Amino acid sequence: MFYYLLKYVLLGPVLRLVFRPRIEGLENVPATGPAIVAGNHLSFSDHFLMPAVLGRRITFLAKAEYFTGPGLKGRLTAFFFRSAGQIPVDRSGKEAGQAAIREGLKVLARGELLGIYPEGTRSHDGRLYKGKVGVAVMALRAGVPVVPCAMIGTFEAQPPGKVVPNIHPVTIRFGKPLDFSRYAGMEGEKAILRAVTDEIMYAILALSEQEYVDEYAAVVKERQAAENGVKERRFPRAPLS
Repeated sequence: MFYYLLKYVLLGPVLRLVFRPRIEGLENVPATGPAIVAGNHLSFSDHFLMPAVLGRRITFLAKAEYFTGPGLKGRLTAFFFRSAGQIPVDRSGKEAGQAAIREGLKVLARGELLGIYPEGTRSHDGRLYKGKVGVAVMALRAGVPVVPCAMIGTFEAQPPGKVVPNIHPVTIRFGKPLDFSRYAGMEGEKAILRAVTDEIMYAILALSEQEYVDEYAAVVKERQAAENGVKERRFPRAPLS
């Protein structure tokens, strides 16, 4: 119930008023049944803007750090994400990727929408990075369509590190569902998973018109941090989030 309270009373109206998002292709999101919505990830606000414009509930696999932060701020953040029905994913162990996939498949088995950012982390420079194959594993195992989604303008509205958003126009664009039924039963083949993931990322790229980088965002961030002499916390990344 708290999810719908946030969406329709507490947070949704505020987001619509502040960002005034332009919505394109909403008819491409299935009205019923399980599906994956795979989007680019430019800003912390992406977590809230997309659910605010969808007619259906969507569940995201959120990084576990959002649920384990220290102090009052950490407790409030954890309460917010749990109340909104988001699922924590621990990315620090060898089984992290498989655990995330299992949780995602449970959401799809219930006939719900699952939200995924295939890049695995927010873009630090506004470019689109190589996708991780977890999205392909779930799409093939569950036999569900993948709806590509492009968040446009959220990087300028709330870039990494900025708490109070800027007033900037935002567009949320949904593409036509991608059908991968031709690959049914082939989720164990690495080449197939890579091909499916690349097709999803190409569809997102066509919608967002970002510059594409054929490297994982986390790898680029770590390299740049090392070059700048900044030590980052390292978490082995799950293949989807």
